[in-house]
Amino acid sequence: MSKDIATPKRTQEILKKYGFSFKKSLGQNFLIDPNVLHNIVSHAKLTKESAAIEIGPGIGALTEHLARNAGQVVAFEIDQRLLPVLEDTLSPYDNVEIVHSDVLKANVAEVMQDKLAGFKDVMVVANLPYYVTTPILIKLLMEKLPIRGMVVMMQKEVADRITASPSTKAYGSLSIAIQYYMKAEIAMTVPKTVFIPQPNVDSAVIKLTRHETAPVNVLDEDFLFTVSRSSFAQRRKTILNNLQSQLPHGKEKKDLILAALEGANIDPTRRGETLTIQEFGKLADLLLPDFKEISTL
Repeated sequence: MSKDIATPKRTQEILKKYGFSFKKSLGQNFLIDPNVLHNIVSHAKLTKESAAIEIGPGIGALTEHLARNAGQVVAFEIDQRLLPVLEDTLSPYDNVEIVHSDVLKANVAEVMQDKLAGFKDVMVVANLPYYVTTPILIKLLMEKLPIRGMVVMMQKEVADRITASPSTKAYGSLSIAIQYYMKAEIAMTVPKTVFIPQPNVDSAVIKLTRHETAPVNVLDEDFLFTVSRSSFAQRRKTILNNLQSQLPHGKEKKDLILAALEGANIDPTRRGETLTIQEFGKLADLLLPDFKEISTL
C-alpha cells in the first residue's frame, strides 16, 4: 500500500512538485489527517461490492481511502490543473475514474449508468466545497439517484441547519428539503487545523441515509419546498404573514390560506420554525389547489 497522500509532509511535496496554488473561488481546502479520512470512510460502510462517488477530489487524499475500501470510485473534479496531479497520486489504484466536470452541470445518473453499472450499492462520499455545498446536495437529492446515501463534509453551520429539529434556531427550509429525502445526522465534527489551507470555520461530516418510507407523502414535492421556503422568508413573522407576502396574490387569498391552516390544524400565529415536516406536508397539499400555478413555474 502506498503511503498516505493526506499527511502534511506528503501534501506539501505534491503541491510543490506541481507548483499548485489554491483557488479560493473553488473552495479548495485539502485534508492532511489520515485518521479523519479513515473515519469518514468508515461511516460510509463500503465494501468491494460498493461504489463511491466523490465530488472535488483535490489531490486524491480521500479518493485513495475510498479506492482501498470500495470496488469502484468515480470522482468529479472541476479544476483542470488537478487532473495530472490525480493521475500521479492515484496511479497505484486501478479502480478510480476521474470525470473532469462541474458536478452541478453533469448528468450524474448517466455517469453512474456508464461507469458504475453492476454496482447496486452506491454512496456519495465527499469533502464538499463550502461555497456550493447546498446546491450540490439539493441537485443530488432532487435527481433521485439510485444511491444508499451520502457521507459528506461541510461547514459545521450548514451541517447544523441540515440536521436541525423544529423549534430550534438552525431549523429552516434546508432542514426540510434534506430531511424529506434522507435521514440526516452529524457523524463527526472536524477542526479547521486538519486542512491546508485552514478554513475560517470548523467542519462537520453528516451522514444522510435514504428513508425506507418517506416521512410524509405529498401531492407535489416542489410545492412542499415552495411553502416551506415561504414560511421561513422572515423568521420573526407568523406563518400567515409569510405565506401572504410570499405566495402569488397571497394578500388577496388570505381567506384561502387561513382555511388551509385551519384544515391542517395549524394556528396562523405560529412561526414557520415550529412546524414539523408532516405539518408542512399537510399544509402544502391543502394550499395546492389554490396556488397550482406555482408548481408549474
